[in-house]
Amino acid sequence: MTTIVPYVEYYRAEVLALSLRAWEPVFPLVQQAVPPFVYDCFYPAGWRTRQYEDLAAVLDDEPENVDVALRGDQPIGWVCTRLHPDDNMGEVYVLVVDPAWQRAGVGRALMKRSFERMRAAGLRMIMVETGDDPGHSPARAAYEANGFQRWPVARYFKDLADGT
Repeated sequence: MTTIVPYVEYYRAEVLALSLRAWEPVFPLVQQAVPPFVYDCFYPAGWRTRQYEDLAAVLDDEPENVDVALRGDQPIGWVCTRLHPDDNMGEVYVLVVDPAWQRAGVGRALMKRSFERMRAAGLRMIMVETGDDPGHSPARAAYEANGFQRWPVARYFKDLADGT
């Protein structure tokens, strides 16, 4: 049985490790889908370094916004929920499920916990962002299966090193 508990630092190492495992199949497809200069700018030391640092910052800077999915006492996923009351909106900022537990309802349970946080804050709307590349197609499918509707956004990048 999966239980969802508030994050405590005790889970930090395993939560970060499972996060890197979860994104292992995603980033090669991201790299293929974006211009090389974009990938190089975002991940100059490699995606693992950037992902680890970014996620460690979330855990360290806002632990009160994080919930962890456990199987027994083993972390198998986590979610960070941010509240934006000025926009009457909550945000599923990070959602990660260990690959060994994907498609087993863990992501759905974590989203449910995130939604509960938002409802308790009296918010009306939920937002989640993900990539439009092939590596993120499972995430898009999961969000759409949970009733999320896509907002059309275009993000453009230009390489200043090209001289024009």
